[in-house]
Amino acid sequence: MDMLRGEQIAAENLTDWRKLAQGLHARYVIDDFSAGARFVAAVAEAGDLLGHHPRVAIGNGYVDLKLVTDDAIYRDDDGTEYVIEWVTQQDVDLARRIAEIAADHELAADPASVSDLELGLDTVSSATIAPVWAALLTGNADAQGRGTPGDEIRDALGRVPNLWFGDGDGDDFETSRQRFHIEVYVAPETAERRIAAAVAAGGTVVDDSNAPSMTVIADQDGNKGIVCVDISAVKKD
Repeated sequence: MDMLRGEQIAAENLTDWRKLAQGLHARYVIDDFSAGARFVAAVAEAGDLLGHHPRVAIGNGYVDLKLVTDDAIYRDDDGTEYVIEWVTQQDVDLARRIAEIAADHELAADPASVSDLELGLDTVSSATIAPVWAALLTGNADAQGRGTPGDEIRDALGRVPNLWFGDGDGDDFETSRQRFHIEVYVAPETAERRIAAAVAAGGTVVDDSNAPSMTVIADQDGNKGIVCVDISAVKKD
């Protein structure tokens, strides 16, 4: 099934859901675990009908859901097809149905609180080092790329965050103290507050040239993290 571009996702107007990294994310507020379990059971039935299911986590006061298609089709400019993890129409259809189920269960969505974490590693030799990280993180060399044109590490079982390889070129790469960084994906309406909170805690904005898509924050020791927003999937007024 073809992947959906950001503007296609935005056009669906999925008010309960936010596009973070590769998937759609939602959080619903629950009074107790039993209410969450009943909601998830109803979601499971809907997923059975569509032949597609979300990844689910139940915690104290919330149910978190992620929708992503493991075998979405991406085509590059030359028409070459790659199998990637991404949002497709089946995710959109199930997201809309889950929102209806949540309304039936009188559960409120809390889209501003969703978040997703990925890892980044700067390198000039991703093809060489990727097998090591695939084995270390997942125990399976097939986690490297998984059909995509890149070397990223993606665990099919969802146990660990995705690991992406960044461009390690530059004059200060060899002397850099930090090559790993975290990428925190948040809802668009949350990004400014998240950045402000980090700055209030002593952090510094060191690069906002790609804001609001990416804002680089450094702690007092110079370690960097990135606040990421997928603005391509935001509905334009």
